[in-house]
Amino acid sequence: MKRRDFLGAIAMGGAAFTLKMSGGMDIMAQTLKQTPGGKPVDLVAVMGGEPDVMFKRAIAEMGGMGQFIKKGQRVVVKPNIGWDRKPELAADTNPKLIEEVVRQCFAAGAKEVTVFDHTCDDWIKCYKNSGIEDAAKSLGAKLVPAHEESYYREVSLPGGKILKNAKVHQAILDSDVWINVPVLKHHGGANLSISMKNYMGIIWDRRTFHREDLQQCIADICTFEKRPVLNIVDAYRVMKTNGPQGRSDTDVMLTKGLFISQDIVAVDTAAAKFFNQVREMPLEKVGHLANGQELKLGTMAIEQLNVKRIKI
Repeated sequence: MKRRDFLGAIAMGGAAFTLKMSGGMDIMAQTLKQTPGGKPVDLVAVMGGEPDVMFKRAIAEMGGMGQFIKKGQRVVVKPNIGWDRKPELAADTNPKLIEEVVRQCFAAGAKEVTVFDHTCDDWIKCYKNSGIEDAAKSLGAKLVPAHEESYYREVSLPGGKILKNAKVHQAILDSDVWINVPVLKHHGGANLSISMKNYMGIIWDRRTFHREDLQQCIADICTFEKRPVLNIVDAYRVMKTNGPQGRSDTDVMLTKGLFISQDIVAVDTAAAKFFNQVREMPLEKVGHLANGQELKLGTMAIEQLNVKRIKI
């Protein structure tokens, strides 16, 4: 969808999110404010390019992948690969983005790069049909399964309110660093699935989350001491309805966005505001954002951060 068509298709309520056609204002300008001055960039938002191009621009603004990945490190790249869907349905992270993230990890000197997710559908089909398996393997990354409990080891979560322990995949535990690469989409339980929700793909038992308080448990698992060095939100296509798996192309809008930050609450807040340009979703309904802020995982006050906006 062309930019002008995208703007014309959106009807939002409330002064904070109203899109005005005059002056050519874009949706990213409505989503974020850029802080002036020479402070280090806290969050980068890119709009208008292909997934790989947007990431290259974003990581350059963050100082390059070498700021986060060091020579000889074992790196895990954790996409959302939960569903046996083609990339056009936006149920999983875009394979072009994963390919570029893997490429840049190796270029920064990573010894090995591992890609995995604890899928909901059959893992072999998810890895293959999402396009992520081919994208990762083409650059020498390895994919590992996550469908058996033996792949997980228990960790404590002393900072959690409800969750006090969880079984985390050994790939994360054995890595030097990991990168969180979710896709932005509607979710029937959590309302939105972004970076914090993507943690549910590194653990074994997700039933506890749904038996207890889902929004609090999502925040609790993010207190796990080994946190991602980067959170990269794929908003190239946004599943606006029938998430998390989607049903048809009508559930998806081509939005061509990407967000990146080390602050998981901030990047998810920015992405959630972006989602509101597609479909109304009050932030208070995405309760794990405020819960995460309360647990000091990050801030929702993105207007206080140094945000770099880029339009390609």
